[in-house]
Amino acid sequence: MSEAIYPAGSVYDWIPKEQEEIKKPPRYVSKFRPAVILEHKLTKDAKKTMGPPKVELPSPDKYLKKHSKHPKPPEKSEDGHKTRTCAVRKPAVPRRTEKPLMGIQTQRDFLQTTVMFPRKPKAISVDTKEGHKQLLENSGLVPKYVMKKDYGEVPTYLQLRSEAERKAQAEYQRLVREQNVLQRLTEEDHQAVLKGLKKKWDELHHEYQGLPILIDTPSKKTRKIRLEENMSQLEKDISFFESVVMSSGNPPSVAPSSVLVVESSR
Repeated sequence: MSEAIYPAGSVYDWIPKEQEEIKKPPRYVSKFRPAVILEHKLTKDAKKTMGPPKVELPSPDKYLKKHSKHPKPPEKSEDGHKTRTCAVRKPAVPRRTEKPLMGIQTQRDFLQTTVMFPRKPKAISVDTKEGHKQLLENSGLVPKYVMKKDYGEVPTYLQLRSEAERKAQAEYQRLVREQNVLQRLTEEDHQAVLKGLKKKWDELHHEYQGLPILIDTPSKKTRKIRLEENMSQLEKDISFFESVVMSSGNPPSVAPSSVLVVESSR
């Protein structure tokens, strides 16, 4: 027979416990409640009888019309018509009883004016297939510039410019003769120098190709650096000579440093 297990009891369990009252916060009441109640009461009192209250029906001539909701400009006041911008008052309209002035004559001879100054249409030209018109004088078809006295002559400012260039060239030639300065190379000398630069570059390039693959001594390194510098300088001089010929068509007046190398190599 198994023994029953009862929980441990205490005398304090039989003492009645005081229940704590839970205090609820007061219910929220809107401040607009009186106004809502009053509005509801007024609406309800108006419909105490059967059906909605009888109101006046709209007039049948007040139906929705076209452009009735569009904004309208302000109407002009009556005072606006009374204002006048002109300080001089116009003469009044003649009455039926008044007689017009008779015998008024003018000194102008309309027949002679028409004969002396006849109205002729201006000449026009059509330059497009759409029919665009312009004055014939502005179209360039009228040879009005050919009729000028100075047509075909050299303008004065071009003559002055040519004279200034001629004087500058003469002054330059005089300085070249007096001082020991470099003269402008001729086309034959320019081609000869350019050919010599290319030949010298081929020789240095052939020598550069003959260097050993393994460069392990200071002398070999120095020789390689010297060849690279000379080849680079020759390439710059060749491009300089070719660019001068392409841009201006005249050979340079001052030869670069590599020209001395070419002249010495000859």
